[in-house]
Amino acid sequence: MSKFRPLHDRLLVKRVQAEEKSKGGIIIPDSAKEKPIEGEVIAVGNGKTLDNGTQVKLEVKPGNKVLFGKYSGTEIKVDGVEHVILREDEVLGILE
Repeated sequence: MSKFRPLHDRLLVKRVQAEEKSKGGIIIPDSAKEKPIEGEVIAVGNGKTLDNGTQVKLEVKPGNKVLFGKYSGTEIKVDGVEHVILREDEVLGILE
């Protein structure tokens, strides 16, 4: 488990690995790789607090595979591995 705990409605997501080769077998250099928009949820916050004080639990859980926007979130390194911090509303969907 990571040493980072997201707060409120935020998620810590580890991106899936980018493809090393194109479909035609050409090796793609790091500078030309697209950042994956798919990842695994590592940790979640406690939920969102509404204006009336009610706390709403997150639908996304650790271990879920999710899709998110290409430019969503904030990138950080946790234990030397790149992760993204997202709000739950930036998640486009859960892969089942």
